[in-house]
Amino acid sequence: MQIEHQNQSVTVVISQIVKRGYEADYEAWLKKITSVARTYLGHLGTNVIRPQSGMPSEYVIIFRFDSYENLKVWMTSREREVLISQAQNLVQSEPKVQELCGLEAWFSLPGKPLKTPPRYKTALITWVVVYILSNVLNIFLAPFLKNLPPLIISLVISVVMVLLLTYVVMPRVTRLFSFWLYGKS
Repeated sequence: MQIEHQNQSVTVVISQIVKRGYEADYEAWLKKITSVARTYLGHLGTNVIRPQSGMPSEYVIIFRFDSYENLKVWMTSREREVLISQAQNLVQSEPKVQELCGLEAWFSLPGKPLKTPPRYKTALITWVVVYILSNVLNIFLAPFLKNLPPLIISLVISVVMVLLLTYVVMPRVTRLFSFWLYGKS
């Protein structure tokens, strides 16, 4: 996938199946790669989705960077290359890699091929979630900020809202409403 907007945040979703019996070694490798990724400019966070018990050992690693350029530096780094080569004996095949930018990262299901829902559905669900979250934040957060200037209050609430939307709310809402967003697939 080609990233069109160089200055917006970029998410890379990497999924791979770990060989049976190598899960502990893979977990140790995960700690290494996530701590190294943290040292790169523009790194916004890493999440790991571990396999459910009784299911194939598919791990999903989600790296977030503030720009495509910073992601590219990480993805093409010698350190990452060495770490990837260290994991070759732990996994069954080459990893599946998806790059997502902007809001489309909110509407992606880890481990699934990238399929974005129709725009009217993403707009509607985003509007509903933003409406609810903005009202909740105004009710519970605004009283603590009442002595600040209005622009600062707006700044704080919008920062908290974007962080909650990106890391907490939208991943859960997307899973909850996946039947409607993606239809039968």
